[in-house]
Amino acid sequence: MLSRPFPRATALLMGLLLALPAAGQWTAPGWEDDAELPSLSAPDSRVANGEEYRLGRAWLRQFRARAPEWQDPIAQAYVESLLARLASHGGLGGTRLIVTLVDSHRLNAFAVPGGVVGVNAGLFAFADQEAELVSVLAHELGHLAQRHYSRGKARAEQTQVPAMAAMLAGMLIAAAGGGDAGIGVAMGSQAAFIQDQLAYSRRYEQEADRLGLQTMVEAGYDPEAMTSMLRAMQRLASLQGGTPPEFLLTHPLTESRISDTASRASRLSGQGRRDDVQYHLVRARALLAIHSRTPDQAATRLAQDEAPQEAKRYLEALINAERGNTDAALRRLDALAHALPDITLIPASAAEVAFSAGRIDDAIERSQRLLRLVPGHVPTTLTLAEAQLQRDPDAAWHLLRDLAKRRPEDHRVFALLAEAAGRSGREALGHLARAEHQQLTGRITDAIRQLGVARRVAERGGNAAATARIEQRYEAFLGYRETLEKFQ
Repeated sequence: MLSRPFPRATALLMGLLLALPAAGQWTAPGWEDDAELPSLSAPDSRVANGEEYRLGRAWLRQFRARAPEWQDPIAQAYVESLLARLASHGGLGGTRLIVTLVDSHRLNAFAVPGGVVGVNAGLFAFADQEAELVSVLAHELGHLAQRHYSRGKARAEQTQVPAMAAMLAGMLIAAAGGGDAGIGVAMGSQAAFIQDQLAYSRRYEQEADRLGLQTMVEAGYDPEAMTSMLRAMQRLASLQGGTPPEFLLTHPLTESRISDTASRASRLSGQGRRDDVQYHLVRARALLAIHSRTPDQAATRLAQDEAPQEAKRYLEALINAERGNTDAALRRLDALAHALPDITLIPASAAEVAFSAGRIDDAIERSQRLLRLVPGHVPTTLTLAEAQLQRDPDAAWHLLRDLAKRRPEDHRVFALLAEAAGRSGREALGHLARAEHQQLTGRITDAIRQLGVARRVAERGGNAAATARIEQRYEAFLGYRETLEKFQ
């Protein structure tokens, strides 16, 4: 369910689109020593023009404000790595994709213009094997690579902005759990356009399937997994009657589509790679997120699906950690890490467990040891930064400042950066980081207020450099709000 109502969705998204600056003009502030963060607008012409990119980023901010987020840096890193591998084979090499994970048991994934890809925890629960998950992601990347959004609205050039905003408004509600209500809202103001375009056309579905199949083969996956995944969705849809999976609301599934996919998959050469144990570990995390109140159900589901023993032991460790049996959890994770030394997420999970249990020094030691082996690993860097906030806020600040340069769209990094700035005596920059976190999560009015506080603190401290940076962001944020107000 949505966490709050979604009034005037289409107008709001149109306002955000018009409020966002042209591609290449939106840069985040520097933090110190004239170190500038990279541009937030760097669209790849193969995926999106400036309009699509801006709308996609506006959509993402509204989605973050309203949808239940699955906050799991380890699962996030896995999906980002998987998508990067697929994108390099699917005509999207060099494209900067933004991943958002949704805390929902429903089967869904989606791609939004500008390179935004969303994945529900429920997709992991539904896909028994990595190749099945890959088939869905490869299909979504096919839509992006073929630019189906812009092609679909080409004949409606005079109304492309409101029509596209309406379509994404409906997707926002559907993706967040609104189901058919999302399509109903979208069709309200653009019925003729949306009827033809909210659900991808059969031709576009076929194009995305075919490109997805080729991407799978080139990335080393068995293309037959796409056929099995489509048939599994078809069975689920028949069982659910009038309420098919969210994915099928915008991706029409027909017998001819399945037959075409099966025929092409059988003709494509390529050996499927051995199922990655790492997938089953992330799937265990997804099942635990879905069954957070009844973790034994997650273990039962994993056992029923004949998951590898390593995944079962990993889930047992996580359940032990959830129940406060930290020593048992760490023993299991350390044993698994010894048996599977190439899977970084296992020692990363151990560091996370130690931190969550309040074992700060252990978390720091584990994180630093892992980062010496895998420099820059994002989940471990976040764990280390959170732990360092308790011991050395200045060290946490430097860690997070560098991470913010690498991940300028990661709102969690800016939330921690704000805390580190405050604890290390950088009060003005702390308010600035908090404002950036708020605008990344769709709270532009709160962000403007926060910038006002930041400016007063910087002026009071005589920090001219910080004042100039804050003023630059303040003017930009005011422009966003003024445009938004025209549509409220």
